[in-house]
Amino acid sequence: MRALAALLLLAACSASEPARSETAALETPAPAPAPVAQPAPEPAPPPATLTLNCAGAFTQGGVVLCRTLPGARLFIDGAAMGEADAEGWAVLGFIRDAGARAVITAQSGGAEAEQRVEIAPRQFDVQRVDGLPPQTVTPTDPAVLARIQREAALKNEGFASHAALTGFLDGFIWPVEGRISGRWGNQRVLNGVPATPHFGVDIAAPTGTPIRAPAAGVVTLANPDMHFEGGLIFIDHGQGLITMYLHMSRLDVAVGDAVAQGQVIGAVGASGRATGPHLCWRMRLNGRQLDPTVAIEGLQSARAALLN
Repeated sequence: MRALAALLLLAACSASEPARSETAALETPAPAPAPVAQPAPEPAPPPATLTLNCAGAFTQGGVVLCRTLPGARLFIDGAAMGEADAEGWAVLGFIRDAGARAVITAQSGGAEAEQRVEIAPRQFDVQRVDGLPPQTVTPTDPAVLARIQREAALKNEGFASHAALTGFLDGFIWPVEGRISGRWGNQRVLNGVPATPHFGVDIAAPTGTPIRAPAAGVVTLANPDMHFEGGLIFIDHGQGLITMYLHMSRLDVAVGDAVAQGQVIGAVGASGRATGPHLCWRMRLNGRQLDPTVAIEGLQSARAALLN
């Protein structure tokens, strides 16, 4: 059962109009995506000695940028988070249930630098989604289970990307305009059964609404017909910071394509496990589920702090 639960995790985005929140009506509109890329200022040269400077969204599900010695190894509370690139940049994230404090550490050549940060807590809704076909919530058909296994391998391959890019320095824009019908981190109850938290942001919009890349990157998965996700795209924005786009009605890019910020990658739909047309927008880094809407503000503040 654990293996099946892991396979179903990406499929937690499922509803648009029928979803019911027990704590708030989800009527907040998503701002319109910016039509063109915003070039990053020319950053200062990377540090010549081991230092550490991190800025961004220090909150549950948040994203931060760090500048340190090129090649330095990064850790959060002792857990390895990868290495800084040739310019000393590293992107890090905090999980939904992160504690009140964290220690970010950079290590190189036996030396160590650290930054202690406070992580802002968040409150998460309980959201109920009813009327889903049982085979999309708790599949038992052997053919369906075999398909899920095959598609899990495709997703794992897409997640394994660590592109030598710095699209995260663009800052993020909204991929589509619409009403927020499902917030990140909500506890989902599907057909009356508690499920994993909803690690996506649902943006309700008409079928065919263009979806734009929030930042530059490379496409690592593009499949028009996944069992749970329907039309599905992954984009690596550098260092394995992957954004995901679920339930699409049309895909305009293919695996290996480079995309620019603001480029149309496809269109909103209701394919896969969905009850109405919407985009489920997700983000993942080093196996950690992150909130892409928090990343918009977090990367903007990080750019202001670290690129000026």
